[in-house]
Amino acid sequence: MSDPSFPPGFVSLVSAGPGDPDLLTLKAARRLAHADVVLFDDLASGPVLDHAGPQADLIAVGKRAGRPSAKQDAVNALVVQHAQAGRRVVRLKSGDSGIFGRLEEELVALTAAGIPWEIVPGVTSASAAAAAMGMPLTRRLTARRVQFVTGADITGQLPGDINWAALADPLTTTVVFMGQRSFPKMAQGLIDHGLPPDTPALLAEAVGHPGQRLLPGTVASLADLLSRDGPASQPGLILYGPLALPA
Repeated sequence: MSDPSFPPGFVSLVSAGPGDPDLLTLKAARRLAHADVVLFDDLASGPVLDHAGPQADLIAVGKRAGRPSAKQDAVNALVVQHAQAGRRVVRLKSGDSGIFGRLEEELVALTAAGIPWEIVPGVTSASAAAAAMGMPLTRRLTARRVQFVTGADITGQLPGDINWAALADPLTTTVVFMGQRSFPKMAQGLIDHGLPPDTPALLAEAVGHPGQRLLPGTVASLADLLSRDGPASQPGLILYGPLALPA
């Protein structure tokens, strides 16, 4: 059956969640089932794509650090091209597409081309990692704020304009996306700006996938681990703050 809320020539920017298909929203699953074409990121592949209907063309357009990747302008053009051809387009992004997902570039391209679109939000890998570890992200008095930050600028290095006072706030749960390579340097900056080195921390890799790994420690110990062993090939994030370890 057709879905009147998903007409031909329409683009649905769907958040796939962290990788576990059980964490898809109902709307995300419905959009996948009715799509004519699904343009998916590398981290949004796997069992999630099983929700796509048999009529859908599946096209990989993912970007991964250190690997051959589609250029963003090319991805924008491809999404526009399929929508202008009258197809129902799902642009499938991992986690929640609005968090470090290059969502805005695609929205600008679609708007400039006069193509109607929607955003379907999803479960962030930060929320999924915290849930898998059995911890909340906030608590009255001891974790009154949550902040999501990136550990990499466009060159893959630690950003040069970091607000160290905010990141070293001991009453905040901080989640560092794309920070496995730069965390040793970030950790030193945090400690230099007053964050205790024994602040609880969690390294979460391949969240929501069969190879998921949750490694609790401290800011200092995880920085030492990543400095010594280097980042794993799996995507990951780092949480630190008063709730980074279960009570």
